[in-house]
Amino acid sequence: MGLKKMPKLRIGDLEAEVPIIQGGMGVGISLSGLASAVANEGAIGVISAAGTGMLEEDFNVNFKKANERALRREIRKTKEMTDGIVGVNIMVALSDFDNLVKAAVEEGADLLFLGAGLPLKNMGILVPDGSKKVSTKIVPIVSSGRATKIIFQYWAKKYNYVPDAVVVEGPMAGGHLGFKKEQIGDPNYALEKIVPDVISEIKPFEKRFGKSIPVIAAGGIFTGSDIHKFFQLGVQGVQMATRFVATHECDASIKFKEMYVKCGKDDLTIIDSPVGLPGRAIRDKFLDDAKAGIKKPFKCSWKCLKTCDFRKVPYCITEALTNAKMGIFENGFAFAGANAYRVDRIISVKELIETLLREYASASSM
Repeated sequence: MGLKKMPKLRIGDLEAEVPIIQGGMGVGISLSGLASAVANEGAIGVISAAGTGMLEEDFNVNFKKANERALRREIRKTKEMTDGIVGVNIMVALSDFDNLVKAAVEEGADLLFLGAGLPLKNMGILVPDGSKKVSTKIVPIVSSGRATKIIFQYWAKKYNYVPDAVVVEGPMAGGHLGFKKEQIGDPNYALEKIVPDVISEIKPFEKRFGKSIPVIAAGGIFTGSDIHKFFQLGVQGVQMATRFVATHECDASIKFKEMYVKCGKDDLTIIDSPVGLPGRAIRDKFLDDAKAGIKKPFKCSWKCLKTCDFRKVPYCITEALTNAKMGIFENGFAFAGANAYRVDRIISVKELIETLLREYASASSM
């Protein structure tokens, strides 16, 4: 018997040769450089829309215009560098969410990955009907079967349409997590437990709307063997973010990438994010200071996240993540997945994808 290849991932009329989605990472970690490199390897590259305009000159004057302009530029740059599939990750919690969605659709993003909240209201722009053609596919990011059901029931009733795929993200992911702190280490909330629930919630909608709705597993997936394991559970694709940070093409600074290479298992910590969610990050002095109650003064002139009470929080998370992207860790920190400590060197996107394909083939032959 020959070694098995990963099956293609089909989302509507899109077909990815490699069923791997590179997770969107803000602020500025996954932009045109990384997204285009991933798409060129036959997988799905993703730009993060969070804080794209932070380095624009007029960000503090008009952050919405700055963000929109920067996002449009990143999508255009990515499309110039690849003919592959390109998505945009937009957090529902962003105060300029509607602006960014409109910009991404107008610029022809192939997919929108919508997380950090339930995409329910004002989603009509994304729904094709007799008067408008929308080719952009919609992919909510969920952390439970219950959240999946709420989204799909609402969309079916309100828009007579349902999303085109779903990413189900477990508690081993990096960044903001859709779980309570006590659930993160609870085996009952492991990705392996959540995936079957999401699949079963989607099946009735596939039947009702006569379309295949792939489920994509995310959070803690590190090797080709992990990918194979989740395919055995019934998913059609996986999303990986942490592995793509330590690539030459990632848009973060070399200092950011080296944080991943140097960190140990004990350096990964769960923080209370200023936006009201737990998050997984690499511990550093900035986070130690925050935990000790030392405030980092800042002036908020934009309130970029709906859930952030800037009058009470110890630091501005957008500023902290922007500083980290640039390698200024005295004023920032890096989000990372639970397996970041396993990253041991910086490689190319091509080498990473080839390694994952090889590991998958090996696991499938056992």
